[in-house]
This record gives sequence, C-alpha cells and structure tokens, in this order.
Amino acid sequence: MTQGNLKYQFSRLSIAEKLIAINVLIFIVERLSTFLLQLSSNSIVQWFELPKDFFDFLLQPWSIITYSFFHGGFGHLFWNMLLIYFVGRIFLNLFDAKRFLNVYLLGVIMGGLFFFLGYNIFPAFFNVNAYLIGASAGASAILIFICAYIPNQEVRLIFFNVKLWYIGAFVVLMDLIQLPASGNAGGHLAHLGGALLGYWYARQLVNGTDIGAGFSRFLDSVVNMFKRSEKKAPLKTVYKNKRGGSATTTKAQYDKQTNQKKIDAILDKISKSGYESLSKAEKDFLFQAGKED
Repeated sequence: MTQGNLKYQFSRLSIAEKLIAINVLIFIVERLSTFLLQLSSNSIVQWFELPKDFFDFLLQPWSIITYSFFHGGFGHLFWNMLLIYFVGRIFLNLFDAKRFLNVYLLGVIMGGLFFFLGYNIFPAFFNVNAYLIGASAGASAILIFICAYIPNQEVRLIFFNVKLWYIGAFVVLMDLIQLPASGNAGGHLAHLGGALLGYWYARQLVNGTDIGAGFSRFLDSVVNMFKRSEKKAPLKTVYKNKRGGSATTTKAQYDKQTNQKKIDAILDKISKSGYESLSKAEKDFLFQAGKED
C-alpha cells in the first residue's frame, strides 16, 4: 500500500479510530525500537511518562499529554483501545469529532493532575516511586461523559440491557475500592480524575454550558499555526527581459509561457512540413494542450 493510500485510509477513520491507530503505532514502534537497539525497557518511555516529582515534571511538561500515548503492555493497550472504540461509537453518534477530542484530552489532563497531586498531597504515596502512562484517564472521561449525559439510555451488556449510569457508577466504585488495595494506585487516581472531568463536562453541557469551549479554541489555534507554517510561498523564477531589466513570475505563469512557446514551435513545424512530420511525443503534447484549452 502506497503512502497516499495510507493517508487516504487514515483520513476515513473516525477520531476514535484515529486515536486507536496512533496508540497502536506508538506501541509497536516503541517496542521494536527497544528490542532492535537493545535499549532498557524504559529508555524511550521515560521521556514521555508523567513523573510524580514536581521538578521532574518541570523538565518535561509535555508529559501531561504524552503519557497517555504509551502503555505498559499489550493487555494495558488492548483494554484501553477497546473501551475507546465502543464508547467512541456512542459518543460520535451524538457529537462531532472536536467535542470527542475535547473531552478525551481534558480527561487526560485531569487524570494526570489527579495522579500528580495525589502523590504529592497524601502521605500514603510519599515514599512510592511512580510514574503514569496509559490512555485510561481519557477513556474514563468519554465513558463517564456518556453515562452522565444520557444516564437512562440502555445498552446491551452480554445477555441483558443495563442503563448507562449503572455502568458509570460501577466503574467509579471499582476504582475507589481498588485505590488502596492494588499496586496501581496512580492509575486509579488518573481514572477518577478522567471520570470527574467527564461527569462535570456532561452535566454542564446539559445545562447549556460548554466548559471545553476555551480549550477547543486553543486546539484550533495550534492546528492553524501548523497549517500556516506548512504553507510555502509560490515558486518564483527570475528572468531577464529584452531591455535588460529583471522581472518576476510565478511558476504557473512560467510554465504556461513555456508551453505556449512549445505549441507555437509545433504549429510552425506543421505549417512548413505538415502534421505527419510531427513525432508521437509532439502529437501527444499538442493533443493534451488542446484538451486543457
């Protein structure tokens, strides 16, 4: 498959599917690079994970977002992507891609803040060396957003239907129960942060307030900045005119003038020697020029 085909196929994906594709690609590249270059298991991830130490965070502030694109193993990746896929389908039936990205990224940020603050406020975590990776906070945000926005909507869960708010309440309760009991307290803190963001966003939206509007404008400004930097000035060719001065013309204008000169030369050849004197390339060029006119 060519690069153009890959870009086309990627452009056809929903925003949830694009996030999944990016996460899977990063996982594969990180694991392959670590193996092929014989690097330590954390040598690449350490530059993108969210540390609990404040001064470490100041050295890599981008980690408040980038931590969500790295995962500790295939199971970690699989379950997060599965949740994003199924909840994303419900979400995108109600809202557009921009709001999905809003909720997801704000959930990632809120989850990161919960992790960071939890490990620096509560004595239970003071002596624990921890860092945060994984898309769980963003996934939790979109799940709880949907559960809070249409709480009485029923979905099929294996053999029976269940209301969405039951699912949301169960997920949050499990994170609270496992917070002191598991070795992944940081992950559960991040889940709770994402869940809080999703719930708050949904309830405010029901009341007519979009709390992510400012963040959405910020994302738009970042995207527009990159678009402007990609735009290049038209290629210009400088040539001398008959009086010895210089002038400028765009590449399109220059190409048009060159083609016209070639057409004039072919027509002059026809007038002198007839159409049959033209080579196949000249006939093809003249035919193509006629179509464009």
